[in-house]
Amino acid sequence: MNMSPEPPFHHGSAGSTAVLLVNLGTPDAPTPSALRRYLGQFLSDPRVVEIPRWAWWPILHGIILRVRPARSAKKYASIWTDEGSPLAAWTAKQATLLRGFLGERGRPVAVRHAMRYGNPSIPSVLDALKAEGATRILVLPLYPQYAGSTTASAIDAVTAWARNVRHVPELRFVNRYHDDPLYIDALARRVTEHWQREGRADRLVLSFHGVPRRTLLLGDPYHCECLKTARLLGERLGLAPDRLVVTFQSRFGKAEWLQPYTEPTLVELARQGTGTGSVDVMCPGFTADCLETLEEIDQEARAAFLAAGGREFRYIPCLNDSPAWIAALSAIAIRHLQGWPEASPAAAELTARRERALAAGASD
Repeated sequence: MNMSPEPPFHHGSAGSTAVLLVNLGTPDAPTPSALRRYLGQFLSDPRVVEIPRWAWWPILHGIILRVRPARSAKKYASIWTDEGSPLAAWTAKQATLLRGFLGERGRPVAVRHAMRYGNPSIPSVLDALKAEGATRILVLPLYPQYAGSTTASAIDAVTAWARNVRHVPELRFVNRYHDDPLYIDALARRVTEHWQREGRADRLVLSFHGVPRRTLLLGDPYHCECLKTARLLGERLGLAPDRLVVTFQSRFGKAEWLQPYTEPTLVELARQGTGTGSVDVMCPGFTADCLETLEEIDQEARAAFLAAGGREFRYIPCLNDSPAWIAALSAIAIRHLQGWPEASPAAAELTARRERALAAGASD
């Protein structure tokens, strides 16, 4: 096995600590060629598609990657911004804000972000952190609810990188925070701020990303953790159970996925009319707005609800850069950093200089 070359190492030098935020990923551009690269990587992950490769490969390369990239590119183009992909922009902002929050709380650590699929890749960011002297890295996936297809896949990518590194840093992983009180509070603040501006709709619909139902039967805790998040949020908001609706979106393929499905549920609510004709829709499992929230929910699901006779559809944005969410993220990170050495004044100043240099380079 070929090991990655190590950066110069000086014995006795003080190691440093870093936090790596990991999100799912995004194409580099809203174009068919960029989508083909992105989808090829995403749909080749055996954690995402649990079908034997001999059966899946002809479907993926013979059909899906020939047809889907152009269709997906149009969807991405409808949400693309001057900053590029919303998911990439929000995740980068979260890393910057988290670095500031941690510094204010006496943990001046480096904070970077990476994407499981696409750029910046997990291996490239880990290489950069190691070259900067990081000897302790906390990997914090931006998935509140644990799933094999998301959290475990991120862990796979980190450990695959580690297999090619001679001097592996200490590694810690955050698996879940679906019931963290500050995360629930951040969600509740998002909803109450929306209600203060817009008033309350007849129903609050919480749409989580879907996964195949067989993963639940095989022991994946994702479904249970989504339901717990929804229950805690409903309790925090003081909502009666019949005012809260939990659904699952983003089905792919013909297999049964977790139910109830989001769009059919919204259509049924619209058809019922009285008492269900207006909905507030939120996606608690996504910590940053992305294609699945901005296009699938705020465009496609909205259109389906209104076409079925719904009176009012109001989308509540993801946590994004809300102060309550960054405070929650900071508390989660600090909890998992416990026991690792606090930075010395010299190390803290070195980290601060590196962060200022990175920030200056990003603004050029």
